[in-house]
Formats: sequence, C-alpha cells, structure tokens
Amino acid sequence: MMKRNYILSLALLAILTASCKLGKDYTRPQLNLPSQIRGVTTDSLSSELMSWNELYRDTVLQNLIIRTLQYNKDMLIAAARVKEVMENRRISRADLFPKIDAKVSGQREYDASPDNTYEAKGLLSWELDLWGKLRWGNQAALADYLGTVEGQKALQLTLIAEVAQAYFVLIAMDQELAIVRQTLTAREEGVRLAKLRFEGGLTSETSLKQAQVELARTQTLTPELEKKIRIQENKIALLAGEYPGPAERGRSLDQQQLPALLPVGLPSQILERRPDIREAEYKLRAAHAKVGIAFTSMFPKITLTGHYGLESGDLSDFLKSPYFFLGGELLTPLVNMGKNRAKLRAAKAVEEQEIQAYQKVVLNAFSEVSNALITSEKSREIRRSRQNLEEAARSALDLARLQYINGIINYLDVLDAQRGYFDAQIGLNNAIRDELLAKVELYKVLGGGA
Repeated sequence: MMKRNYILSLALLAILTASCKLGKDYTRPQLNLPSQIRGVTTDSLSSELMSWNELYRDTVLQNLIIRTLQYNKDMLIAAARVKEVMENRRISRADLFPKIDAKVSGQREYDASPDNTYEAKGLLSWELDLWGKLRWGNQAALADYLGTVEGQKALQLTLIAEVAQAYFVLIAMDQELAIVRQTLTAREEGVRLAKLRFEGGLTSETSLKQAQVELARTQTLTPELEKKIRIQENKIALLAGEYPGPAERGRSLDQQQLPALLPVGLPSQILERRPDIREAEYKLRAAHAKVGIAFTSMFPKITLTGHYGLESGDLSDFLKSPYFFLGGELLTPLVNMGKNRAKLRAAKAVEEQEIQAYQKVVLNAFSEVSNALITSEKSREIRRSRQNLEEAARSALDLARLQYINGIINYLDVLDAQRGYFDAQIGLNNAIRDELLAKVELYKVLGGGA
C-alpha cells in the first residue's frame, strides 16, 4: 500500500509540474502591410484563385504538369524530406511520455565460489517536463514539419509555373519557325521573279542579288530555331523527370486563352496564399521554440526511474523473488563557464535572423506581385500595339507588291516591306508569348497552384 501511494504521489507531482511552461508564446512580427498593392488597377477583394487545371485548359499541358508533379526529382526529394521531418516530430513527441523497456538476463560469476544471477525486469524512465523544455522541443519539431510541408507546396507552385512557361516558349518557337518557313517560301518566290525580270531586262542585277541575299539570310534562321526547339524539349523532359526526347504539343500559341484578370485580393490575403511566406513563418516559430528550449535548459531536470521484476541467484526460486525499485534524480547546472547562457543568446540571435528573413520574404512577395501586375498589364498593351503593327506591315507589303507589279517602285522597296512584315510577325509572336508568360508569373506570385 505504501509503494502504491508513493507511485501515485509521484505521478500527481509529474502531472502538476507538467502544467508549468516557462517562456513567451510566439507572436507574429509587426509587418505594417501596405493598404494596397502597387499595380492593382481594379478593385478586386476576392481571395479565390482558380486551380491550375482550370487556368491552363490545354490538355497536353495539363498532362505534362501532372507528370512533373509525380516524377520530378526535386518534388520526390521534397516528399521524402517531409516524411523524414514527420518521423523526427514523432521522435520529439515521444520524449514527453515515459519510456518503458524490458530486460531479461542470466549470468554466472566464478570467484571463490560460483555465483549465479537471473533477472527479468521492466524498466521505466521518465523525464518530468517541469519547465516546458520537452514541450518547446515538440513545438519546434512541429514547426519544422509544417514548414517542410509548405516548402513542398512552394516547390509545387514553382514547378507548375516553370512547366507552363517552358511549354508556352516551346509553342512560340514552333510558331516562329512556321513564320520563318513561310517567309522562306516567299523569299524563294521573290528570287524566282527577280531572276525572270532580270533575264527579261526589266530590272538590274542588283535586285536579283539583293533577293538572293535575303533568301540566304532567312535560310540561316531555320537551323538555329530547330536547335532551340530541341533544347527546349529536353528542358521540358527534365522537368517531368524523363530522359531527353520530343515533347507533345496541343493548342497553338494563338489558341492559348488565359483570363485577362486574376483576383489579387487584400494585402493580408497574400500572406495566407503564398506557401513560401508560411514556410518562412514556420521557420521563425521553430527558432522561437528553440529559444524556449535553451531558456528552460538552465533549470533543474528531474528524471524518474523504476524497476519491477524478478531477480534470484537460483533458477528454481526465480518466480518467488519479486524485485521493485523506484527512484528519482535531480540534475541542475551549477558551473559551466556560461555555456547555457551562451546557448540562450545564440538561440535568440537565430530567432532574430529568422525574423528578418521572414520580413524579407514578405517584402519580396509584395515586390513580386507588384512587378507581375505591372508586367501583365503592360504586356497586354504591347501585344495590342504589336497586333496593330503587324496589320499595318501586312497592308504595306500588299501595297508594295502591287506597285512593284505595276512598275511604280523597284524590288528593293518590296524587300524592305517584306523585312518589315517579317519583323512585325516575329514581334507579335513574341508579344503573345510574353503576355502568356506574364500571366503565368502573376498566377504563381499570387500563390496559385500550390
């Protein structure tokens, strides 16, 4: 009865002391967020972003993104890292509870007379969390785990954007190659006509030579573009965790339709959307918890130990020899040349670093959103102006051809008009591509796709 009361008293003491936790609770640093994000031209308070498969309607692109999220090596590494940190968190949480082991042994000692010892015991060890050190450790492990999860989401967001941008660049290259080949056909026809007119005495040899120069110049563009296309295909294969090879195409560049506007929402909603900001805050939470660990490490530590089992020198009396032991140990730091205080100051310095890192991530996020908003708006304006230029250049070329046939202008003027139209076509193609890339970037920096 006395033993049982002793055990109950120690258990009650453990429960009472476990309710004590020294150290300040975590509070988010002051950020002084702006009232509005620069670059927002419409009043959009919605915080809802469509999912990436609703934004990107090209089924080929959708399948490519799915394969990338499944097989990209960085994504697989991140997933394994999440598993590792999750198990570390379980290890840390287990420290809060008693540790129970079993021990069975037998030995024979030879001295003046043989001595046998047989034992079977249950061993208990429990560090009482008097000041909250173990709970701070559990909080640090939890923050590390949640931060790793957010890091995985941030990587997913980045990969989705990289795949979409690489795909749009690829189909823009395809369209540029088609423009070059179309222009090459026109150049060949121009050389043929210039040769006929020269042989007929209608034009000088200069016009023929100039047409041949333009043809040769255009021919040099094809292999360069084909090289870039193959390299871009290899880049896409690498993102998807595959060996180099051709990439499937879906819709053409001008068939890719993305929303003109995306909901930006309030500045405070950016903090909740972006996983990199959440990851940075969890790192700060972990650093704060480690300050608590360092602080509570300066106080005494009490560990309870207990043994219960059977112990006998004679195997035949083994079951008749119960054994019981219960004790406690107090360990307190006395003199260690300021080691514990130095650890506390070092932990506080790490926390200060994480505060600055967190604020830097927030500043960078708002800068990225503002830049992406401005780029997206201006890319639409550039595309419209390039569209007007392309239409004007096409009309000018049609007029130049008609005037050349009627003998009003010479062939050099036609070549100038052809060059102008070719440049306008390439410029429009690039403008459409850049508008798509800007929209992908805006979607990413707003936190879409995670």
